[in-house]
Order: sequence, then C-alpha cells, then structure tokens
Amino acid sequence: MDIAWFRDLVIVISGLVVTCVVVFIAILAYLLYNRARSVLNSVEAIATTVREITSVVKDEVVNPIVQFVALIRGICQGVDIFSRFFKKQEGGRDG
Repeated sequence: MDIAWFRDLVIVISGLVVTCVVVFIAILAYLLYNRARSVLNSVEAIATTVREITSVVKDEVVNPIVQFVALIRGICQGVDIFSRFFKKQEGGRDG
C-alpha cells in the first residue's frame, strides 16, 4: 500500500460524505418547503378572511357613520353661514 492508495481512499470517502450531506440537505430543504407552503396557505386564508371582514365593516359601519358625519357637518356649516349673514346685516344697520 503506497501513498496513492490512501489518496484514492480519502477521495472516495470524502465523495461519499459530501454525497450524503447533499442528500441530507436536499431532504431538509424539501421538508422545510412543505412546511412553509402550508404556513403560507394558512396565511393566505387568514388574509382573505380579514379582507372580507374589513369589507363588511366598511360597508356596514364606516359608510353610514361617514354619511351621518357629513350630514351633521353640512348642517353646522349651513347654520354658520346663516349666522354670519345675519350678524353682518345687524352690524351694518347699527353702524
């Protein structure tokens, strides 16, 4: 047994070790991919549910409140305009 035989033995053993490591990493990557895919599917389902809930809340709660606030604001602005109009006339008559 000369040194060339040991060199070849080291090359073969390191090749087997590298092959086993690559196969192990590939298996771990596949398992991680499957787990991540299921998590992403769950997140997508949750996002869809939240999107539907916010749409319903917007339609049923926010829009009527916005309309009510706009009505109240319009009434307040109308009252303010009329009060300014009458105050200016009163001040013009007195002066």
